Amino acid sequence: MNLYKHTGNIKAGLFILGITLIIGLLTYTQSLVTELRNDNRQIVRLYAEIIANIIQDDNDANLNFVFENIIQKVKFPLIQTSPDHHPQMWKNLPKSANTQSKRERLMKTMDKLNEPIPLIYSDANIGEIIFGYLHYGDSRIVGKLQLWTYFEIVAIAIFIFLGFTGFSFIRNNEKRHIWVGMARETAHQLGTPVSALMGWVDWLKEHPEKTEELIPEMEADLLRLEQIGRRFSKMGSKPEMEEFDLSERVERVVNYLMKRMPSLGKKVELINDIQPGISIKANGSLLAWSIENIIRNGIDAIDREDGKVTVSLRKDENAIKVRIQDNGKGIPKKDWRNIFRPGFSTKRAGWGLGLSLSTRIVEEIHSGRLHVIESSPKNGTIIEISF
Repeated sequence: MNLYKHTGNIKAGLFILGITLIIGLLTYTQSLVTELRNDNRQIVRLYAEIIANIIQDDNDANLNFVFENIIQKVKFPLIQTSPDHHPQMWKNLPKSANTQSKRERLMKTMDKLNEPIPLIYSDANIGEIIFGYLHYGDSRIVGKLQLWTYFEIVAIAIFIFLGFTGFSFIRNNEKRHIWVGMARETAHQLGTPVSALMGWVDWLKEHPEKTEELIPEMEADLLRLEQIGRRFSKMGSKPEMEEFDLSERVERVVNYLMKRMPSLGKKVELINDIQPGISIKANGSLLAWSIENIIRNGIDAIDREDGKVTVSLRKDENAIKVRIQDNGKGIPKKDWRNIFRPGFSTKRAGWGLGLSLSTRIVEEIHSGRLHVIESSPKNGTIIEISF
């Protein structure tokens, strides 16, 4: 229940995380763009100084060398203008800037991003004279970097949207599946005692003189119904632990199912191989439920006339082990772990909650282990619970 209480906080946290990622991405990208622009500005300043120094020299060959070997190799748009900002020379302009007016409009756009650098001629007699300007824009890599940033933002937004939509869809499906599955599991649990009681009633109608003989069995089924109610009422609450005789509790489950095997529609022999006197501190009702679920799955897996399910209980120095072995159709190796997942079932009419409930009872509540020891189509399946 606490998980559902914090669902809103989890969603808000994910939303804030997404916004933080976007802001961080924009900030980092902008810092890279600023750094690249500063580098370009340093380069243009150097070009301006070189051009100014060459202008002071009367040799035009040096000026031609600068334009052909230095200016011509820049990777960003560059326009050299007169003092009144009329373009005179340019490099790396887009093909659309093919007229003077278009070049001037482009130049104004570049000036909004980068302040033009003046070309200054210095003379000891007349001082400094500005004989032109270098206007420059962003390099292609800056443009690609900014475009990539917007692409990443859109991708993150789509990912977050699809993530929320997908998780909501999966969660709603799981909720529907669990509700239907719990209804089926309830019917499954109630089926045996209800069928048995109906059988006893029919038997009493035919043999009223044997009422006293059947009363204990009918009381057992009624107690069974009461026990099922307690099991479901304990789901979601903290279970109470107590010291009890596990051997006696498992034997009681085996004997109950053994007497009511006809009501399960199976001709299966239940074999009791339980070592007596084994005690454990646990929740007896839930633990018996998990063991019963595994036995029932073993019974359901049998599709032969000589079906057998052996329930063994042993205690050694390290652990208490409950093994349920059947000679049914077996489980494919790839599904050994899947059968304990909620919603997974190898049965046509199964809803995949019996073994998942058993896993939660054994592993999460009692810190034990529930796993498949071996399984094959010829020899059946062995499932072990260990504490």
